[in-house]
Amino acid sequence: MRVSVFRKAHFNAAHRLYREDWSDQKNKEIFGACSNPHYHGHNYELEVKLTGEVDPETGFLYDLGNLKNIIKEEIEDRYDHKNLNVQCPEFEKLNPTVEYIAYMIYEHLRARIESDYDIRITLWETPRNYAQYPA
Repeated sequence: MRVSVFRKAHFNAAHRLYREDWSDQKNKEIFGACSNPHYHGHNYELEVKLTGEVDPETGFLYDLGNLKNIIKEEIEDRYDHKNLNVQCPEFEKLNPTVEYIAYMIYEHLRARIESDYDIRITLWETPRNYAQYPA
């Protein structure tokens, strides 16, 4: 039987959207207030969806306690109360948009979760703005 399970998590982080090769004016035109040179923060809401086959012996698709621990270690400990631009090496060359943050979360979890499971990340940056990866 193929099924999906979900785990929610939360982290707070600051970032700045900008390109070093653009002028301050162009950054402001493209990224607006998100280009504030003093950064700004979000209360990110994360949903991790795993899809796969249920283990007939346990009745579990995946041990949700294990998923909780992986999310804490790989995502919450990495991003919570951090300045993504300054403190997270993966964003040294990537603009930390909600799209790229969702992608990086996927990559971190994919490294820890067996390929038997499909992973989908939904990341809310605000109650109205979110990204999913893969699409």
